[in-house]
Amino acid sequence: MENRPLEYDYTVAKMFMLTTIILGIVGMSIGVFIAFELAFPGLNTVLGSGLAEYTNFSRLRPLHTDAVAFGFTLSGIWATWYYVGQRVLKVSMAESKFLMFIGKLHFWLYILGVTAVVVSLFMGITTSKEYAEFEWPIDIAIVVVWVLWGVSIFGLIGIRREKSLYISIWYYIATFLGVAMLYLFNNMEIPTMLASSAAGETGIGAWYHSISMYAGTNDALVQWWYGHNAVAFVFTVPIIAMIYYFLPKESGQAIYSYKLSLLAFWGLMFVYLWAGGHHLLYSTVPDWMQTMGSIFSVILILPSWGSAINMLLTMKGEWQQVAASPLIKFMVLASTFYMFSTLEGPIQAIKSVNAIAHFTDWIVGHVHDGTLGWVGFMIIAALYHMAPRVFKRELYSKGLMAAQFWIQTLGIVLYFTSMWIAGITQGMMWRAHDEFGNLAYSFMDTVDVLHPYYALRGTGGLLYLVGFFMFAYNIYKTMSARPVEESELQNASPMGA
Repeated sequence: MENRPLEYDYTVAKMFMLTTIILGIVGMSIGVFIAFELAFPGLNTVLGSGLAEYTNFSRLRPLHTDAVAFGFTLSGIWATWYYVGQRVLKVSMAESKFLMFIGKLHFWLYILGVTAVVVSLFMGITTSKEYAEFEWPIDIAIVVVWVLWGVSIFGLIGIRREKSLYISIWYYIATFLGVAMLYLFNNMEIPTMLASSAAGETGIGAWYHSISMYAGTNDALVQWWYGHNAVAFVFTVPIIAMIYYFLPKESGQAIYSYKLSLLAFWGLMFVYLWAGGHHLLYSTVPDWMQTMGSIFSVILILPSWGSAINMLLTMKGEWQQVAASPLIKFMVLASTFYMFSTLEGPIQAIKSVNAIAHFTDWIVGHVHDGTLGWVGFMIIAALYHMAPRVFKRELYSKGLMAAQFWIQTLGIVLYFTSMWIAGITQGMMWRAHDEFGNLAYSFMDTVDVLHPYYALRGTGGLLYLVGFFMFAYNIYKTMSARPVEESELQNASPMGA
């Protein structure tokens, strides 16, 4: 009997790759627009005063965050899962009609959910909870989509040929379980149509409207337990899953320490969940909870840096590859931004620092050096690695990839440095007093001072968006480039997948 190599089926992976690029362009374009809108408010009416309701900052900001977090990022996670999962488990989606059906159903229901989110947020229909703006019908749809991904994960694991589970699979499983728990508990809602008014009539407000099951301080606690850990299990854990696969595959280097990867994994699982209280410092939350959030945030440096250092040490003795390969540059710099972001966040969670940083643009800078540098770069690198193997075509242009890397890196640096300066300036001006104990500056004084930094932030975002368009063009041209067999591509990883 002929022993032919396994033919992987990338149908679903391709679908999510396309969605990753499209939603990335949409989310980042909206982000650039509202960044410049903060610097130049007149942009709100640039399309006509009749559309001002739909182009103002408060209407577009949730669309930007959700398109990037739950559009671009989740699509990238799922694209890589349907690629990596098959290869490290040594099983093809084509071997199971059921799993192929589940994968396609997962994609199309997700697209319907995205459509519902875009329409509802443009209409101003929102629960007004950060990263949890969707009303109850959409929440139910999201749960169904998430369960379908779980079926795909455990279905592939169930029919695998590879006995051991590579560390990336651990991180994908943790992403599924973590977000499932967080989303269900934070989005416990009561549709107001079930409520009774004082006049004895049933139903208050529109049929789709709801209120949180929690109230007051409890609602805030659950919300930021969810909000912070959404960052953990969407922006951190699955991105680590990607780099633990793609960096060894691209460089041909074995992971520096498998034990360190497991130690960092369990450290993240146990520590991250308790750090959300740092979002509620100086609030009505009990003081001991605020202190616990600060302490666990500082402890979080250890597992976070454990992962990042493990990634960087994987390139030990092979740094010439970083100079030669733009793709490895993306991954190494992604790890570096991960280190920066996971040091900066705990520093901001220290109470004395947070007294200056809270509510300022320094927080925005922290979020974006992580999302643009760590999450964005890693998803871009993953799709660049996948494209030639998925489409069986030669990558269109490494030169274009290199140019994209430097343009986007410059954009990130402009973004977070402008926000660092703006944020610390804000914090200091808000706290400044004159000799009589009065505030030294008005709110408008602060706004005037920050204008050039806001313009610089928009410029940085625009450079990143330009780079992303270059990425989209490179992938598009790759789809019609010279056909190649996978054996012709660099595939030196000791994993052998």
